[in-house]
Amino acid sequence: MIKKLLFVLIGLALILAIIIWYGFSTPTKDVTDLEITSSSKPVVFLLIDSLMHEPLQQAIEEGRAPALAFLAGNGQYFPQIVSSYPTMSVTIDSTLLTGTYADQHRIPALAWFNNKENRLVNYGSSAMEIYQLGIKQVLHDNIYQLNQEHLSKQTSTIFEDLANRKDDSASINGMLYRGNNQHDLHIPKLISMFNLLPDTAQIDGPTLLSLGSLSQFSSKNNKHNNVWQKLGMNDPFTSNELKKLIQDDKLPSFTLAYFPRLDKQVHKNGPMTMEGIEAVDQELQSILNEFPSWEKATEQMSVIVYGDSGQAVIGEDKETALIDLKKLFETYRLSKLGEPIQKEDQIVLAVNSRMTYINLLDKNISYKEMISHLVKDPRIGFIAWKDDNGNHVISEESGDVLTFKPNGKYTDQYEQDWELDGDISILDLFVDEENKITYWDYPDALARLYGALHSHQGRYIIVDAKPGYEFIGEHSPTHLGGAGHGSLYKDDSLTPMIITGTDATPKYERAIDIKDWIMKLTDK
Repeated sequence: MIKKLLFVLIGLALILAIIIWYGFSTPTKDVTDLEITSSSKPVVFLLIDSLMHEPLQQAIEEGRAPALAFLAGNGQYFPQIVSSYPTMSVTIDSTLLTGTYADQHRIPALAWFNNKENRLVNYGSSAMEIYQLGIKQVLHDNIYQLNQEHLSKQTSTIFEDLANRKDDSASINGMLYRGNNQHDLHIPKLISMFNLLPDTAQIDGPTLLSLGSLSQFSSKNNKHNNVWQKLGMNDPFTSNELKKLIQDDKLPSFTLAYFPRLDKQVHKNGPMTMEGIEAVDQELQSILNEFPSWEKATEQMSVIVYGDSGQAVIGEDKETALIDLKKLFETYRLSKLGEPIQKEDQIVLAVNSRMTYINLLDKNISYKEMISHLVKDPRIGFIAWKDDNGNHVISEESGDVLTFKPNGKYTDQYEQDWELDGDISILDLFVDEENKITYWDYPDALARLYGALHSHQGRYIIVDAKPGYEFIGEHSPTHLGGAGHGSLYKDDSLTPMIITGTDATPKYERAIDIKDWIMKLTDK
């Protein structure tokens, strides 16, 4: 027994030694000698995950966020920018970079069924899901597949378009970063040693790419890039990398810097948590302090702060708040998480907190049959599917169906034309006498839902939860007493944006319009 314990202790000591050695020996890229050009005033886009209007305003009023208060007070503030759908970061960020919804950029959600590869793709939600799916597969999907294969090559990213225009760009810890420049990633020895990834990997990105410990500029980040710090995918790492570009006078035309910390704290503590906003504000203060004054910072660069998704409150009672799809479909054969799809499998669940894709593998199962198991649950806001006759939506509260298609006689506030038939109240639409559509609880509902319904191949149903509830499948993360997103609902979909250093604004207050605006902003 003592010998076994010694072997365990020695093994842990060796692993710790490897981690410590790795943490202090990550190579950095020398950006000081690089020729970085900007044809206009540099644009720095600060992407703060789950930054929301109401808690931000409270933090500002209470003096907890002086940097954000300064930027908002010296620029333009928009409280309700409409995100993409599903409201998960990979889908929203794909929309930001390509200026398209999921029907074109082809990143359906954090979790989705890849019909071509016949497997469930999950870019990483809960630790148990990652373990069941295989750490190696999840890492490969994140580091390579997401940008190089899954993101549609039929849509170009802002990094690619800037490169084609001979303008430089940078991404710091962004999950979506595809560009025209080839980069070698430094794979941590601990990961390559266990054959989770090769020693090196080549990917296509912007001119400058910082991706945690895989590719970094600043040696100061060696204390922020350890395995227990998500390999550098954290706020201090992002802040230090951006400061390095400022210190070396290497800000390109466009820089995207991603700050992930707030998201986790909102999931745990609910939408009104202040700690995460205070923490990210301290990082923003240190960035602004790189200039002689904060006013000088906004004179020398345009600063955009954007929260990529909101979050809705999740109830505390497990039996009520969690919609267990395994129980609803207990008479069917569900695929097992992490196992190859079997011939007998009938359904694959792709759970994204407050929305889920229910993939129908068995061609003998009709949409009507599946909907019958869902439509009586008052916790579900709506159920949607598509067929040759159009896109359909139903809810527990309505005895009718809403069917919609593009290119009809009804026009919404974004100049999008739609054909509508049935109960428009299911998506809380209002149509006036001039056939003008107004959105209420579900912002830009028709275009965003259409995007999700046409985001990938296969037969599937979308289920979307009301506020207070989230879906669970096998090993799904839960957020009881906290908050979650994924839904089309306004709580998940509306987030603030601050624009400082320029008077220009996007055409509409939507994430899908940001790329075109930035392309114009950097072309002066």
